[in-house]
Amino acid sequence: VQLQASGGGLVQAGGSLTLSCGGSGRTFSEYAIGWSRQAPGKEREFVGAITFSGAITYLPDSVKGRFTISRDNAGNTVFLRMSKLKPEDTAVYYCASDKRQYRNALASAEWINWGQGTQVTVSS
Repeated sequence: VQLQASGGGLVQAGGSLTLSCGGSGRTFSEYAIGWSRQAPGKEREFVGAITFSGAITYLPDSVKGRFTISRDNAGNTVFLRMSKLKPEDTAVYYCASDKRQYRNALASAEWINWGQGTQVTVSS
């Protein structure tokens, strides 16, 4: 599955933004999708994931209550909706698929091909 993150931009603190992760190929709906971000000079941080069916999502404490993840398998797209944005959310955001199909245990996912990301900048 080839993925491309899009939808980034400049937003004021407290604002909202929705990122999209578009996939190609008939097998998009068979894979969990994960999101990560990387700020300049910092390590990559995992910010969430959704199972292949969309029934289960995972969000770390750093974004829980502010970010949500959903997917539209018919449209081969996963969405990362971000609200109450903070300057520390500024980063390049990436999406990737799980290596294995039909996995529900997101903690066991093996994320591959993070690909090109999309820049999110939150101004104070």
